[in-house]
Amino acid sequence: METISMNVRSVGLLLLTAIFPCVAQAADVSCKTAECHTSIGGTQNMHEPVKEGDCSGCHKQTNPLHPLKGAKSFAMTAQGAALCYQCHDTFGKKKNVHPPVKDGECAYCHKPHGGAGRFLLEGGDDQTALCMGCHDAADFKKKVRHGPVAVGSCSRCHNPHESDEKKLLRGPVWESCLKCHADFLKTLQESPFIHPPVKKGPCTSCHAPHSSENGQLLKKKMPDICISCHPGVEKKLRMKLVHKPLQETGGCGNCHSSHFSKAKGLLSGDDMSVCLECHATDKLGKPPLKNIKKEIEGKKYLHGPLELGECRACHDPHGSDNFRLLKGSYPSDLYVAYKDGIYGVCLSCHEKNLLRFPETTIYTKFRNGNRNLHYVHVVNRKGRTCRVCHEPHASTGEKLISKEGVQFGDWKIPINFMLTPTGGSCSPGCHRPFAYDREKPEDYRSEEKGQK
Repeated sequence: METISMNVRSVGLLLLTAIFPCVAQAADVSCKTAECHTSIGGTQNMHEPVKEGDCSGCHKQTNPLHPLKGAKSFAMTAQGAALCYQCHDTFGKKKNVHPPVKDGECAYCHKPHGGAGRFLLEGGDDQTALCMGCHDAADFKKKVRHGPVAVGSCSRCHNPHESDEKKLLRGPVWESCLKCHADFLKTLQESPFIHPPVKKGPCTSCHAPHSSENGQLLKKKMPDICISCHPGVEKKLRMKLVHKPLQETGGCGNCHSSHFSKAKGLLSGDDMSVCLECHATDKLGKPPLKNIKKEIEGKKYLHGPLELGECRACHDPHGSDNFRLLKGSYPSDLYVAYKDGIYGVCLSCHEKNLLRFPETTIYTKFRNGNRNLHYVHVVNRKGRTCRVCHEPHASTGEKLISKEGVQFGDWKIPINFMLTPTGGSCSPGCHRPFAYDREKPEDYRSEEKGQK
């Protein structure tokens, strides 16, 4: 009788196996038989329970027959995030929680059995497709992309579960950036001058964190991004003459460091060195730039501001309504008679009454007795501008009067200027030799009457 009963059970088991191939009645039969769940575990990174063949950690059998036609014979051991929290640490305790985590939908991002990428993520280590499934892709596809964005390493900067920082950042913006830009921090600490947005604000004040149409991930192109804080520069951009570097690729960054510097004004070097980076050649531009480096090289006498290395004392580095980007008025023509206001740039440092009076004993030493010879040259007759006699930058002679002569078209006019303790003399290419003396004036009255 017992033998008959065993035979009946064996026949029944054979019938069940024939109808339900995956029925797990034997210990060595797994869920991944050739007939059943063959796709599970066929990925590069498997969930640890799957790797160990322990399906019961997440699934519990609710019906002795499996598979059960038209119904389920297994259920999850817990629902939503509670299932994962049976093994993993719980999330949701920090200030900002990723919405799928908050909703307990771990499977939105993670594959429960295995994924091509680490952490059971789908799509390999490139997280772009995964994150763009919810986030707007437009912000990540612009011409210039942040390195982590370019390779799909979103979680390099963002915590995918929760954070006490905005945007789920792994730390404050400053700290997050410096984790990669370590060389930046070292140089910053050694620099005496720091751009206020770098010192006080997040990097994202100027830079887009994901992608941008502008170089260096700037939110706006230069100089637009700079003038949003420096409105004075915007005013200069509307003037008659604008310094060319501002209008070229690089904008403000052609002369200034955007973050920190060892020089005032965040210049990339001292004032003169920065200017001579361009003004050391006669090949750039149309018409070509004057080669100021060559002009001042080896000269004994430098104009006072240049002696201090301050080109900005006379020239505006951004823009000006005046000739040669000068900070004050000065004629562009060679001969212009003095009127109040037209020699402003020179008279802002030199005696402001230098050209106002035909006779003086205090406003200039260039006089014959009381006769103001600056007045004679600049106010009377043809009105010679300062540069007819004086070099604006450097000279081999005193008073910036060049021994080689001052440029007059393609000719250098010889001045032949000589000083004495109480006066001097000159014999230039524009008139015969004349002398002057402050204490014992030369008498040229009869000669002047004859010329009238």
